[in-house]
Amino acid sequence: MEKRERFASRLGFILISAGCAIGLGDVWRFPYITGQYGGGIFVLIYLIFIFLLGLPIITMELAVGRASQKSIATSFNVLEKKGQKWHWMGYAGVAGNYILMMFYTSVAGWMLAYFYKFLVGQFEGLDPQQIGQVFTDFIANPVEMTIWMVITTVVCFGICSLGLQEGVEKITKILMVLLLAIIVVLAVKSMTLPNAGEGLKFYLLPDVNRLKEYGIWEVVFAAMSQAFFTLSIGIGSLAIFGSYIGKERSLLGESVHIASLDTAISLIAGLIIFPACFAFNVDPGEGPGLVFVTLPNIFNSMAGGRVWGSLFFIFMTFAAYSTVIAVFENIISFGVDLWGWSRKKASLINAILIIVLSMPCILGFNVLSWIKPLGENTGILDLEDFILSYNLLPLGSLVYVLFCVTRYGWGFDNYLEEVNTGEGLKLSRTLKWYLSWVLPAIIVVVLIQGYINVFGK
Repeated sequence: MEKRERFASRLGFILISAGCAIGLGDVWRFPYITGQYGGGIFVLIYLIFIFLLGLPIITMELAVGRASQKSIATSFNVLEKKGQKWHWMGYAGVAGNYILMMFYTSVAGWMLAYFYKFLVGQFEGLDPQQIGQVFTDFIANPVEMTIWMVITTVVCFGICSLGLQEGVEKITKILMVLLLAIIVVLAVKSMTLPNAGEGLKFYLLPDVNRLKEYGIWEVVFAAMSQAFFTLSIGIGSLAIFGSYIGKERSLLGESVHIASLDTAISLIAGLIIFPACFAFNVDPGEGPGLVFVTLPNIFNSMAGGRVWGSLFFIFMTFAAYSTVIAVFENIISFGVDLWGWSRKKASLINAILIIVLSMPCILGFNVLSWIKPLGENTGILDLEDFILSYNLLPLGSLVYVLFCVTRYGWGFDNYLEEVNTGEGLKLSRTLKWYLSWVLPAIIVVVLIQGYINVFGK
């Protein structure tokens, strides 16, 4: 049994765990959902749920990881009592990480492709319709999409194969520092555009009328599920990093750092997008097309747009890659924990596997576009996202919560002791009632309402 690898520094752990949580959910999904649900009031409710919902589950994933010193594939086996069946969750967790990468590698590839397109000046002199056409042509071309997906997969597994400290930690630190620098530069630029003030007002001032317009429940549910998805909790993608840290720090304090960094990036992404939308008269609630159609138009109409566009999409690429690297690290650890593979072997086998598994998502936009698994206007990507986001993430989170708080699992006392070991913020025992009853109830609501939203409309 070789010794478990360790992070070289606490900063490395926090940046990588945050990097895992910071992904396209923050910079792609958050702004358009905020736009759809009326700006400021949505942001306020979202922040409340990050701390009510997200934070406790992060502590649970990290606690299970640190106490077991394993990835989700085998962590429950180590901590459950004899004869219990919690380890079945390991299979769902493994599946969740693979399913996430079946579509995430493609979307990460889109970001890199757009960075390249801006860099070489492909958007210069195009009118809004032609810019929209660039995206349409891009997703209609399976070869081009496959190339960018393969580059993404090979680069990120390459980084992971170098080891935890030498590869994952070193490179993610650089990515995260660059990401933070670029996003601040872009936000300052966006906030100095003409009419940017209107965008900031829309984004930051809670407007109760908008809440009435959508209905309180709609907005609350959207904020709740966004808080859930952005942290990618429930499939053990954070638990792995718990297994790489020592006992010097309490896990509540570390979880606050991770959630805060993740939320800060989401909020700053909004500072880039909303002022720009209002400066150029664009509807901020435009849905997923916001990033690939709306923003290129905005960059095109700015002085030095090619530079700003390139910067924005390299930032998007870094955000996506930080998640891909973190989840690949998980996937590699499955091979190491379950079958005793070396890191290099696990990287190679999984790189080939992920490339093959990513093909349905890519072909779903063109060759297989006749497959509409969830009804009109849906594709294979929507099905994969549905299986993960509406099923595995909430169910996995529920399993983590019940495992940590009930006597049928690991038990509240063991969980509390693990979370509170080390210096830093301590979790109070008085929260047991909330964690045992309210939190599971919220997760069940997210699960049921998600189904109603998909199938009930």
